[in-house]
Amino acid sequence: MRQLGVFAGMFAGMFALMRPAVAWGQTEGLTGTGGTPGVVQCSMCAGWTVPHAPVRLFGNTWYVGMQTLSALLVTSAQGHVLLDGGLPANAPQILASIKAAGFDPHDVKVIVNSHAHYDHAGGIAALQRATGARVVALEWSAKVMRRGETREDDPQAAVHFDFPAVRRVQVIADGDTVRVGPLRLVAHGTGGHTPGGTTWTWQSCDPARCVDVVYADSQSPISADGFRYTGTPAVQRFRDGQARIEGLRCDLLVTPHPEATRLWERVAQRDAGDASSLLDAGACRRFVAASRAALAARLGREAAGTER
Repeated sequence: MRQLGVFAGMFAGMFALMRPAVAWGQTEGLTGTGGTPGVVQCSMCAGWTVPHAPVRLFGNTWYVGMQTLSALLVTSAQGHVLLDGGLPANAPQILASIKAAGFDPHDVKVIVNSHAHYDHAGGIAALQRATGARVVALEWSAKVMRRGETREDDPQAAVHFDFPAVRRVQVIADGDTVRVGPLRLVAHGTGGHTPGGTTWTWQSCDPARCVDVVYADSQSPISADGFRYTGTPAVQRFRDGQARIEGLRCDLLVTPHPEATRLWERVAQRDAGDASSLLDAGACRRFVAASRAALAARLGREAAGTER
């Protein structure tokens, strides 16, 4: 129960941090409504550009993202897969982290995405140009990335920023497997946060064992002010996605915002000698339980008229 409480507390903190906020000014790589460059900035972006040294999480799975925005690299001798691209301004640091981990960015063959918001897909266009990789996504996310702007059925559409459009995005279906050499990454549609939200799973191996890795997409029911989840398809998308994540084989859980699952605390414990701190077969179930509680609380506030 204590661990569920920790997850629930992390969700509450994440909702407060991630509630969209708009301030007018200058921010490289972001655009305002209508695509005018450099006229909108987000209050959270400064924190999302703090670099983090690359970290081997397990076997051939590396963290190459920022302190509070995830990007993962799954490696093989025949090529690599990169998951997420952060903000537009994060692309150079992600490339630098790939190199610092001992890999050549040109060996990245495929780039995939958790959900098509500017803070997770904003850097993908630059990363595609730098690596020559294919970009693949579920249909909703592919349409957003090709345009560089979100769609009206996104709960955060009224406040989310445009980002550099991705020229070539291959559409894949829910349940498809992305293959690069021996790598096999499976796409699971887990919408709600956005209609195209995607959770990714794969096996990562070291010489002693293989573990099931889950990169679970955000399950946070946040929105622009004035949006109501009640009576929209987003509620069922959340519930379907929660059930899918709950049923996954899950030894190592990572999320697009690492603090949502206490990643750095767990890495520190691992590095201090607790070899099992990153591996937790119950992590996905607790993550889902916290998400369900957050969704129920959100719907309750809407029913009571207290959600702004």
